[in-house]
Order: sequence, then C-alpha cells, then structure tokens
Amino acid sequence: MNWMSNVVPPKIRSFLKRETPDNLWVKCPDSGELVFHKDLESNLFVVPNSGYHMRMPIGARLTSLFDDGVYQTIATPDVPVDPLKFRDVKRYTDRLKEYRAKTGDMDAVKIAIGTIEKNKVVVGVQNFEFMGGSLGMAAGEAVITGMMTAVEHKTPFIMFTASGGARMQEGMFSLMQMPRTTVAVQRLREAHLPFIVVLTNPTTGGVTASYAMLGDIHIAEPGAVIGFAGARVIEQTIRERLPEGFQRAEYLKAHGMVDMVVPRAQMRSTLANLCALMMNNRRAA
Repeated sequence: MNWMSNVVPPKIRSFLKRETPDNLWVKCPDSGELVFHKDLESNLFVVPNSGYHMRMPIGARLTSLFDDGVYQTIATPDVPVDPLKFRDVKRYTDRLKEYRAKTGDMDAVKIAIGTIEKNKVVVGVQNFEFMGGSLGMAAGEAVITGMMTAVEHKTPFIMFTASGGARMQEGMFSLMQMPRTTVAVQRLREAHLPFIVVLTNPTTGGVTASYAMLGDIHIAEPGAVIGFAGARVIEQTIRERLPEGFQRAEYLKAHGMVDMVVPRAQMRSTLANLCALMMNNRRAA
C-alpha cells in the first residue's frame, strides 16, 4: 500500500510532494557523472570533470559570444513553407509548427550582428534542436543573408555549424542550398572578408559538403563528430574497420581537415584574435 496516497490527507500530500524539473540533473554521455544543470550552464555547457562538450542552446551561445551579451538579430527572407506537400507519419507543416513551438525559432539557423572584444562581426548559428539542424530553404536563405550582411557591413562572418545534413522533406529544394551557399561564400572571398567556420557536434551530410568546409579557417569543438556519411555506412561500404576516433575533431586536426580544436571556454578570445588579425591584414593590403 502506498502510504502517501492512501493515508496522508490531500492537502498535506501536496505539500510533501514537490515536482522536480526533468532537466535538474544532466548525465554526462562520456563519464556518466551527474551534473547540476545550473553548474553546467555556468560552465558553457561543458561537463566540469570530463570536459565533455554538451550541445549548447543558440541563445546561450550568442549571449556568451558577444560583448556584454548584446547583439542584434538579422531578419531572413520568407520561403515557401511546404513546396512538395510532403507527408510521412505526419505532415511537414505540422512538424514545422511543432519545432517552432519547441525552439521559439522559425527555422534551424539564426543570424546576429554585434561585437566580439570590439571586433564587429556577423555570426550564424545552426540549431540542432530544430529538425537536426537540417539544411532547407529557410536555413539556406539565412546563411546567405548572413554572408551578404557581412559583405554589406564589411565584417568577418563566423558560422557555427551543427547539422545532420539536407532536409529530406524539401527534396531538391534542400539540395539546391548547397551550391547557393557556396556562391555566397565566393562573394565573401571577392570582398576579401574572413569566413571562419566553427564545427560543433555533429556536423554532417550536405552541410559538410558545402559551406562548412569552405571557410578560411576551420575550428572544431573538442570531440565533435564531423563528416559526410556516418561511420557505420562507411564501414559497410568499404568493408573495413575504421580507425579509433575516426571523424572526431581531434582525428581531423591530426589529418589536416581542421585547423584547430578549441575548447568552448577559449572560443570567444580565439575568434576575437583571429578577426582582429585577419581584418588588419585586409586593411593593410
């Protein structure tokens, strides 16, 4: 017999029973340790003992990145909501409504402008919580808008990537964002403006096959999975066992695919130094 439900009066029972938030404690996927959510948040969503980099909400990332947490969000063009009238177990329009309500964002990429240690920059952040950060028409337009805003303001463009690849519900319209964003990168090149890519966990598929690997400098967060196809698919295709740590940030740095692996606590100062150096070189030229 449950004494609390059958013996204790309802008013006292409601006083004794306190609802515990689901995210009060977070389990580290690497070490298994439990971390108090507030401690994790204050440590930039990095587990203190293991150093494991958890996925960071885009609002927290932007606030921690810009001076005094102040930035201006850049509006992006509207796109057709469901050009293919796609439906699997539910309608694509219903999925979009669900994720918009869940994240508070219209799509997977947010663009902001502000300063990092007094260096004016335009920043794009990909939200993996919005349909796996998938690249669709709205996300493609956001990335292009960010790059064109950087050209307009003559600032560096920094892109934080996190994606499972192209958005299947938009078919060829999604795939077309790969060449479109590549053309926008070329516009940055022509304007002699820095394009810095920060690869976070995970960055895969069509995003890796386009703007994520076209930066002037590629930075990766520790432990981030970066690649095109998944490791299991590659193993099944080539019928060989892949090396330990394959597609991880550290492995890619050792093999020349990324320039540096930077812990999140050092990311802001690293980006500020790179922007200052590259923009001074541009002015000198």
